[in-house]
Amino acid sequence: MNNNQNILLAFYGDDFTGSTDALEFITRAGAKAVLFIEPPTTEQLQQFPQMDVIGVAGKTRSLSPMQMKEILIPAFEQLKASSAKHVHYKVCSTFDSSPAVGSIGQAIDCGAEVFQNKLIPMLGGAPSLGRYCVFGNLFARMGIGSNGNIYRLDRHPSMSKHPVTPADESDLRLHIGKQTNKTIGLIDITHIEQPIKRWAESIRDEEVVLVDVMDELQLIKIGEWMAQLEENKTLFSVGGSSVEAALGNYWNEKKILNPETQWKHPGKAESLLVISGSCSPVTAAQIELAKANGFAEVVLDAVRIVNENTVDAAIGGHVAMLLQEQKKVIVHTGAKELENLSSEKLGTALGSIAKQAVMHTNVKRVVLAGGDTSSYAARAMEIDAVEMIAPLVSGAPLCKAYSKNEKINGLEVNFKGGQVGAENYFGVLLNGEL
Repeated sequence: MNNNQNILLAFYGDDFTGSTDALEFITRAGAKAVLFIEPPTTEQLQQFPQMDVIGVAGKTRSLSPMQMKEILIPAFEQLKASSAKHVHYKVCSTFDSSPAVGSIGQAIDCGAEVFQNKLIPMLGGAPSLGRYCVFGNLFARMGIGSNGNIYRLDRHPSMSKHPVTPADESDLRLHIGKQTNKTIGLIDITHIEQPIKRWAESIRDEEVVLVDVMDELQLIKIGEWMAQLEENKTLFSVGGSSVEAALGNYWNEKKILNPETQWKHPGKAESLLVISGSCSPVTAAQIELAKANGFAEVVLDAVRIVNENTVDAAIGGHVAMLLQEQKKVIVHTGAKELENLSSEKLGTALGSIAKQAVMHTNVKRVVLAGGDTSSYAARAMEIDAVEMIAPLVSGAPLCKAYSKNEKINGLEVNFKGGQVGAENYFGVLLNGEL
């Protein structure tokens, strides 16, 4: 990656929905940020002059540690070559991972190998998303942007039953400690109240340090601490979008960036296509409310798609017909299956349906729901990059797609993680309500 721009931050997201969450926080902080689907080439960078932040929407959340390493080492090398002051491995705010799938510990090991930092910061909570880390234990609200109850992660009604990586440990030091041999320390909630020059007192010879986060005001202080950790080399860090919030807030305070508060109203979409591979009960409730408010429903046979690795061609035609009738359409994979299904096959099928619908209709706004499937769906749609155009729901901004495919280029797209949004989520996306 040959780049002459002054890049403040580069982040690598472990899935597409989480990557747009990070994109939103740093764009709100005033950064010119573009999220690419692969580490950008020099030619791609030249299309976006004066960038402050480079994002890469990866798919490592659904991969084995060996597969992750094959992708992350060269990706981190490329991001390091961008001369970014910070490189962040962005994970889901609920730290979805296991030793076998989407291992955050493997990402830490890869980051340590490439960046050679003495200490790797790992931020716990994300208060604006309803995630709070206290004495190393993570708590999460039921539904981002909702009024749901807050649960300890291993007792969370949705995360404790995640189909691939069910949360069985709320102490993030123990959870991530199962995935790496690196020692993990803690800057807890009492240390954060102290001057940052005293934070080192809580760190011995650990290689990774988890940082508690309870409220927004702590993020500026955390951003200042991170800015001072490595003066002469790139700092590698791990965590949710609180990393972008911490650094963005700190850069705002130092007038390095000016926060963006005015957004052009995107307006109501003439029609809306929702493509969902999410198994979350939060998404299921959103689909039920949307159906009650006039959305047409198309339910896919997920098991058949995975087993036969194909989608009935008639489904695409049916979806296109509904959109041509100016209907709002939800295509989803039905109730949670007892067996784990391939995210790659499901996501690719969902993206193919979305692409076909866009190619044969005038639909201009598409929602892709499901963290594990969205990365594959975006690739199937031939999306090369996205930029944020409006903050509709916290953690899931409305974006503009860039693509070599003329029909996809300029499309309004929204990537929704399973836990994101209140029950009226799809109505909000239809109406473009800021």
